[in-house]
Amino acid sequence: MTDPLDDVDWPLRTERLAIRRATVDDLPAIWEYWQTEEVTAWVTSAPQSLEDYRSRVLDLDLLRLILVVELDGRVVGDLVLRVEDAWSQAEVRAAAHNVQAEVGYVLDPAVAGHGYATEAVTALIDACFTQLGLRRVRAQCFADNEPSWRLMERIGMRRETHSVKESLHRSGAWLDGFGYAVLAEEWRERQSARSMPPSTGTIAPET
Repeated sequence: MTDPLDDVDWPLRTERLAIRRATVDDLPAIWEYWQTEEVTAWVTSAPQSLEDYRSRVLDLDLLRLILVVELDGRVVGDLVLRVEDAWSQAEVRAAAHNVQAEVGYVLDPAVAGHGYATEAVTALIDACFTQLGLRRVRAQCFADNEPSWRLMERIGMRRETHSVKESLHRSGAWLDGFGYAVLAEEWRERQSARSMPPSTGTIAPET
């Protein structure tokens, strides 16, 4: 079975970051910030040790989905990119194969507040549309995870769902969830608008 992520020209490079596919050797660096309170509050699982984390990643075959974010050669975050089929009726199922993706992201709290997560996620979504040719990218989070959904809105994703007390948090509380998405044509329009030169504000003389 082919891996869609093989079609991306890794590493992706931004002004400050490099994004590449993770290896087993990256897991200790990822684990360092995954065990912080800011991260464990929101991630899907909270392994109790590096060995537990490594086993989960390898046993569930998750390594192929993980990307690492490097700043000056140091791992400061990780992304997940899962290419998937869109829902479709049976007669058109082939046309819905591998046309969209779900993204996830975690940033080391030690480097938060500098725009690195925004920069990395923007680059990844751009690659989804320009290199993988996908039609839609989605992401989801707990509604209480404000930094996460604010990032989605900042980069131009649209809130599509607000589920009420749908998700059970490890604290025992049932929490609301948000779902966001962006279409390829919306992304292109936004990127085009960003590249347009600002108006000079010149007023044409009356004739």
